Amino acid sequence: MAPRWLFSILIVNMAISFAAAGPPEPPSKPKCHIPCHDSCGVDIYCHWNHKIDPPTNSSLHWKRENGREEFVHTGASWSGTIGREHFSMNGELQVWVKAENKNGSAKSQVAVFNTGDIMKPSPPVISSSPQDPLEISWSSICDEPHLSLGKCHVQFRTQAETRWHEEEIGAQGSYDFDSLVEAGIVYEIQVRCSCATGLSSDWSAIHRICLETAPTGPINVWKDCGVPATNLDCAMTWKKLPLSQACGHILGYKVKLFSKHGTSVLMNISAAEPMDCLVCDGPHCHLNSSLKNISSAAISAYNAHGATLPAYITIPTTLGKVTSEHPIDVRMNTANLTVSWNLPSHLPDAKSFKEYVVQYKQAGSPLGKGFDWIRVNKSCTTFTFTGHFEKYRAYQVSLFAVRSNQESRLISSAIGYSCHGIPAKVRSFKVISIAATHATLFWEPAVLTEQNGQILYYQIGVHGQMAVHNVSASPQRENKTFELANLKPNQECQVWIKAVTEAGPGANVTTSFITKQPEHLVLQSKSHIFAPLLGLLVIMCCLFALYSLHQGSSKTCLCINENVPDPYNSTIFQMLQYQAKQANEALSWISVPISEAHPTMSTLEIVLTQPPVCEHKCLPEEHTNPAGCTRQRQYGKEQQYSKMVDSAEGKDLSRVDDAGSSSEEEEQDASGYEQHFMPTAAQIRDT
Repeated sequence: MAPRWLFSILIVNMAISFAAAGPPEPPSKPKCHIPCHDSCGVDIYCHWNHKIDPPTNSSLHWKRENGREEFVHTGASWSGTIGREHFSMNGELQVWVKAENKNGSAKSQVAVFNTGDIMKPSPPVISSSPQDPLEISWSSICDEPHLSLGKCHVQFRTQAETRWHEEEIGAQGSYDFDSLVEAGIVYEIQVRCSCATGLSSDWSAIHRICLETAPTGPINVWKDCGVPATNLDCAMTWKKLPLSQACGHILGYKVKLFSKHGTSVLMNISAAEPMDCLVCDGPHCHLNSSLKNISSAAISAYNAHGATLPAYITIPTTLGKVTSEHPIDVRMNTANLTVSWNLPSHLPDAKSFKEYVVQYKQAGSPLGKGFDWIRVNKSCTTFTFTGHFEKYRAYQVSLFAVRSNQESRLISSAIGYSCHGIPAKVRSFKVISIAATHATLFWEPAVLTEQNGQILYYQIGVHGQMAVHNVSASPQRENKTFELANLKPNQECQVWIKAVTEAGPGANVTTSFITKQPEHLVLQSKSHIFAPLLGLLVIMCCLFALYSLHQGSSKTCLCINENVPDPYNSTIFQMLQYQAKQANEALSWISVPISEAHPTMSTLEIVLTQPPVCEHKCLPEEHTNPAGCTRQRQYGKEQQYSKMVDSAEGKDLSRVDDAGSSSEEEEQDASGYEQHFMPTAAQIRDT
């Protein structure tokens, strides 16, 4: 026998199936109004509640007094509009909603009203004075001359409470909470009003007040160093104190900057009239001043009753290198940015860390803009920022560890996009080395502000070839190079590259080059060139040798490097040799005694000339012809030689001339060779 609870489940399932197969449930009674913002509108807006499971189609129906029924289809929407041409002002109107599905239809209750009584003003706008923050006032569309203010209601509570305390105050535009609040406690207030005729407005936005005392707690201060942080110039930025800490109206800020050289400067910045150095946007403010050469800073906020304790921040002096050792995960859309991390427990200096700071920065934004951060405790591993994140714009998300002295250490960083687009072209694409069968390519990615999405990889290919190479674009691959292999020698190649994101590939960038020839072919081609040149050089040398033999005709010359002359080639020496045989006594004057106390000195005259390339040692053809070799001319100019004249010996040589052994004509005919290489007396004596 089946248990009783099984039958209960069966009955419930049958009831649900029957309800799902039946007609839809009736919608709620519609609520209609004519909105009044800057001025009152002309159309009627209605809304209702309805269960849309199973799916149904709705339509808004209305009927004027003594008129016919009209309607407009609204589909699955829970609201509809009745145009001004379909009703009369200050006339009666009946309105209802009809829901239909494939199993039937259902109709809501009918709302009956006078169109002149459904004017609904916009919510009031609350304000308060810094001089008396406990007295609030508001403005309403019902204050316009053609309207009049009706009843107003005020509700308030502390931030710790969930239940509102409501009070009707009539046709008033202000309210004083002086006797209702306690010092240092923040109260939340809302107001709604109606005009003399018509509906009441919706509740206003929450306004917070506090009985003013000295502000408490330090300011949440941080630094914005841009994206990428390469110039080490940062902006000091902080968040405005919440009312629970401000405890009144903040009059200004005191900022003290400490330089790297040990000096400091104090700045008193008014919040009432911001100067050029203070920029506030929403809940954030930043110091519009360069922090170069600044090592640290302190800031405090003050009101009429006191000031907060100073909050300190250190300014980095060197760039922290981001590694992939502890990566963070970034997921984002146009409304949310979620950061997750999982750091190891053995992280260096983990015990000295006080908290983590998670920040994001929109690439390309100036310092202090497109920037936000949050401080979380060390046990936190995820956080979600809310806001408006632009499409196709890069956001750099960073995780910092902060010590008690506010020194920070960059743990990890990542780039995120709310939406990916078609990537931009690479900035540069070229060939840095070429071989016979391969080439090395280099490229520069587009700048971060122009990439339009996360680059997944790069595609590289050669025109005319099917192969496409996918090259990773991960941050770990810092060197943007690729070796293109399997090429042919002396091949003309046209190579292209493009980036790829989640949205697809970008445009191509091309470059061209020609591969080199193999090494043995290069040597062979060089041999074809140098072989004829070498043969031509040999022929020229042979012709030059034949020309030299022709000029020498009866002499065989040998070029030597020694600069020692051969006295046997001297005509004068041959003549003196002959005279010595005839009259040996006549040459006795040549002999110079070794024991002579004061030997006669010779006078040396030197003429500077270009040294000859080589000197020829000539051998005479016949022994009886001492003058068989004569001096040659070089380039048409007769070489000059140094002349050696012995003052004492010259006189005695004249005696030899007088004896008929020689003559002045023979001495004048003596060539420069003899004048330069005339033998000494000792050489003649030895001979």
